[in-house]
Amino acid sequence: MPLLPIALSVFRESVRDKVFYNLLLFAVILVAASLLVGQTTAGQDVKIIKDLGLAATSLFGIFIAVFVGINLVWKEVERRSVYNVLSKPVRRPALVVGKYLGLSLTLLVNVSVMALALYAVLAYMNQGFPESVRQAWDAPALDPALLIAFVLILAQLLMMTAVALFFSTFSSPMLSAVFTFGLYVAGHFNADLKNFETIVSLRPVVWVARALYYVLPNLASLDVKSQVVHGQPVAAGYVSLSLLYAAVYIVMLLGAASLIFARRDLK
Repeated sequence: MPLLPIALSVFRESVRDKVFYNLLLFAVILVAASLLVGQTTAGQDVKIIKDLGLAATSLFGIFIAVFVGINLVWKEVERRSVYNVLSKPVRRPALVVGKYLGLSLTLLVNVSVMALALYAVLAYMNQGFPESVRQAWDAPALDPALLIAFVLILAQLLMMTAVALFFSTFSSPMLSAVFTFGLYVAGHFNADLKNFETIVSLRPVVWVARALYYVLPNLASLDVKSQVVHGQPVAAGYVSLSLLYAAVYIVMLLGAASLIFARRDLK
């Protein structure tokens, strides 16, 4: 299947998109501006910079994932360029998966640049403090554990890209954006649904809440920003299980999106 040409085509189109450049530029500026914010809180400079840098990566990444993802399939159908693609030896599932891989590559580049920018700022800061101050920090400025947070942020973004792509196979961009952002917010509070019976006693409501817990993306399990910033260890087993969960969820969504698009009447 011609997945690579489709993925590279999406990547080139995403890179040419002005939204991508603006978001990336604003994210880098936000990381740099966090230096000024950090200077206003004595002894908390590094924590603030790490927290803002990771938050900026997540925030701007989700905007890229949503606003590019919701147009991946819809734009092809609306422009009728999908007919030219499908007239070649390209099956519909390959088109869906190829476009997902292309946007995933865009997000990988985005997160990588953000990680490099944050480490560069932290390296600059690290040189400006004496050893006695650095020893008092919860975690070193150039803490390798930051990479764990970046990897799990990327996993979150890849999950939401799959969600956006899923909705784009049968819905308009506006509704797809609303649905995707709604699931993004719900995914960060998904853990509360598991113990919903402690709040509500009605069994049908509890069953619905429990079902939603398993259906909605559990993004909270992929959020370790607070632990990393405060120097708390994150177990390798936990990271592995979280990445496995994200991978399974993505595969299921891509399968559903491919099935819907394969059965869609494009006339």
